[in-house]
Amino acid sequence: MARLSINVDVDDLEKGMAFYAAAVGLRPVRRLGDFAVELAGAEVPVFLLEKSRAAAPFPGGTGGRDYGRHWTPVHLDFLVDQLESALAQALAAGATAESDVQSYEWGKMALMADPFGNGFCLIQLEPAGYAAIGTPL
Repeated sequence: MARLSINVDVDDLEKGMAFYAAAVGLRPVRRLGDFAVELAGAEVPVFLLEKSRAAAPFPGGTGGRDYGRHWTPVHLDFLVDQLESALAQALAAGATAESDVQSYEWGKMALMADPFGNGFCLIQLEPAGYAAIGTPL
């Protein structure tokens, strides 16, 4: 089985640490040189990687990184106990709400963006969670 870690590019490491600590309670546990920090408090380690706006997104890539709001098919979902209080906490930390709270059979969620343009969701599951709509494979 593969192990998972999450890497989030930010253009300001100190601002990134402050945001993710205030917004969702992640805490710095290890600095990796002057370009990265490991955050704990999620079920997997989260690494913030400081990358300048001018840095190519991959070897041979053209253009720099986009820290304005951008879309990617991979994003973070933070599962929270109380959506409304988590939403207030994230907004106070500098997140942007991109939707009203949406209710589903499996729970509630709010679509968000961090100050670096990365999308994420806050999700409060009902007791049955995704099993309310899922079928075993």
